[in-house]
Amino acid sequence: MCVTGLVGCANSPSSLDADGWQSLPLPGKAVTRYVRAEKDGRPALMADSERSASLWRKRVSVEPQRVREVSFSWWVPELIATANLSMPEREDTPARVLFGFDGDIGRLPLRTRMQFELLQALTGEMPPYATLMYVWDPQLPVGTVVVSQRSDRIRKIVVDSGAAELRRWRDHRRDLAADFRLAFGEEPGRLTSIAYMTDSDNTRSQARCWYGPVQLH
Repeated sequence: MCVTGLVGCANSPSSLDADGWQSLPLPGKAVTRYVRAEKDGRPALMADSERSASLWRKRVSVEPQRVREVSFSWWVPELIATANLSMPEREDTPARVLFGFDGDIGRLPLRTRMQFELLQALTGEMPPYATLMYVWDPQLPVGTVVVSQRSDRIRKIVVDSGAAELRRWRDHRRDLAADFRLAFGEEPGRLTSIAYMTDSDNTRSQARCWYGPVQLH
């Protein structure tokens, strides 16, 4: 199942924002630029961040029993040397792929529900019950699970670390359901969104990434 809407997917749309993909700004943040591109002969989505943070997102609806393996790829020219995904004030990275999941928000702690309501007031939509990110960090070891200090309903798994693999395509295939259980300690609900995110707002820097298609297997 190809879900990116990039050239090379079955029934590719004629424009990048077709097939349901759209920019999702974040409150108070400059918007990262996402454009169709090609990198080393591959169709790609180029993300260019200038002290900015926003998502390029597609809504989906995949029932829990169909949440299995996922593959994605990225090409990163440089890391943000001062970034660290475990520290809110330095929480930037050139490469993220995000998966949003549904669930019973009513069973979450009151403080978390209040955070969700505030975000809904600011953005016009309720955030996912749980968000799992695959990320590239300059320091944290591969396999590290990072719980966001901004919201414990956002958790990150480091799949690339350090500068050794820069300036080449990095192809990843993951068991999305198993990674969700690892990160959250529970079974995943319905998959509701897939997104890319390149950000450099906290470190007041620049970042760039080329993303390949995301595929659900």
